[in-house]
Amino acid sequence: MDSNKWTFSSLGILLLCTFNLFSQVTLPKVLGHNMVLQQRKEIPIWGTASAGEKISVDFAGQKKIAVADSSGKWSVKLSAMKASFTPQEMIIKGSNTIVLKNILIGEVWLCSGQSNMEYAMRKYSKFETATKGYKPPEDDLNKADNPNIRIFLDRRKYMDPSPEHLGWDSAMGKPLVDFSAVGYYFAKDLYAKLHVPIGMISAAVPGSRIEPWIQASKMEVSPVMKNGKTLDKLSSDGGDPGKFYDTMIQPLIPFTIKGFLWYQGESNCFLNENIRYAYKLKTLIESWRNDWNDKKLPFYFVQIAPYAYSTTKDERTHNPENLPEFWEAQRLALHLKNTNTIAITDLVDSIADLHPGYKWEVGRRLSLLAANKAYGQKNVIFSGPVYKKMKITDHNIELTFTNTGSGLASRDGKPLNWFSIAGTDGKFAIAEAVIKDNKIILSSTEVPHPISARFGWNETAQSNFINKEGFPAVPFRTNNPWDKLF
Repeated sequence: MDSNKWTFSSLGILLLCTFNLFSQVTLPKVLGHNMVLQQRKEIPIWGTASAGEKISVDFAGQKKIAVADSSGKWSVKLSAMKASFTPQEMIIKGSNTIVLKNILIGEVWLCSGQSNMEYAMRKYSKFETATKGYKPPEDDLNKADNPNIRIFLDRRKYMDPSPEHLGWDSAMGKPLVDFSAVGYYFAKDLYAKLHVPIGMISAAVPGSRIEPWIQASKMEVSPVMKNGKTLDKLSSDGGDPGKFYDTMIQPLIPFTIKGFLWYQGESNCFLNENIRYAYKLKTLIESWRNDWNDKKLPFYFVQIAPYAYSTTKDERTHNPENLPEFWEAQRLALHLKNTNTIAITDLVDSIADLHPGYKWEVGRRLSLLAANKAYGQKNVIFSGPVYKKMKITDHNIELTFTNTGSGLASRDGKPLNWFSIAGTDGKFAIAEAVIKDNKIILSSTEVPHPISARFGWNETAQSNFINKEGFPAVPFRTNNPWDKLF
């Protein structure tokens, strides 16, 4: 062997070993100043250091010790703690010392999806122009002043590489400008209900399909329906599987959270997806829960809003029923435990606007859902009427609902609209809908022997059918072909 080559190689190895020996303790960006830690759960703290290096983590009277493995990775778990408004410091020591300041303990949620979740506070324009009767929030971007709501915004990987776009901060003033309006108003309303610090993590990308948010390897599955039919692999639809999972979700794991908020679907609806989207959403939910090692993590999503897909100039042809079919696909995820949704069919001023306003009301409804389901406040109403079952009586169809609140009602006092029924020929006719004993009775002179019913089964449907709490009824069809196959 050439002695010079051997000497150069040996020097390189020596330098590499020396660098590794003195490499500093580092932390993922999600662990930082001003963060909120999830109460009543174990809290992983992790990072990198020199292989074999001893690391100590001191926080709230706890001291945990770890030794970095051969690849330099280390982690500890802090014992569960109660919520606290008292700012505390975390000290991580190895070859260097890191002090994280102003840490609170409370409730932490991850919100993700596409543009309607990403829709930033700075874009807001409807504080004073509400036309739907929903009271605008008392505080806007300039008045937000709660230091106990903290936000973590990751825009680094797809928009701006500068470090100021990555980290925790108080949800007030300049830091709030680029944060999700839905995420902020969810936190604001949840804070009022729980009276504990709230931490919100936003990882959302405008225009993104669902596929980039799922680990690519998880998409290599061919779903088998209950009738035995096997669908093509989910990965066969393309969509850059894993693109945003790898850069925006995986780096957050295993930061302890309470649950997930998801507002996405428009990009997949443009593909006229139905059952395949249901399996993609199921895959996302189950894989994220598996990543966080908690199969019970709440997953709450927004049923996308009415929009005139059929009028858009697109390479695919759309019809007015594609969106209702997509709503149906979204709701199939409710077969999974600890999964729920809100409807926003009433929060649209124009069916030509893919980004409807009233984001404060979307956030509020999600907070009501969380209060009821995640925090056990069963007296909190979060949804309008949801179809339960039907019964054929004489020449009528009788519909029963859940989530009726204090009773069924018409928002404007006029006859209920957007109901239709069909007989054995499958041709639907507009139905008269009457509220009786907290049920809906449907009839039509055009259909003397009805066997099925639909409600709101059109991309433009904004019905006046509500419960007395003012929440809109959820669109449905009684002859759902997918429900028993998913």
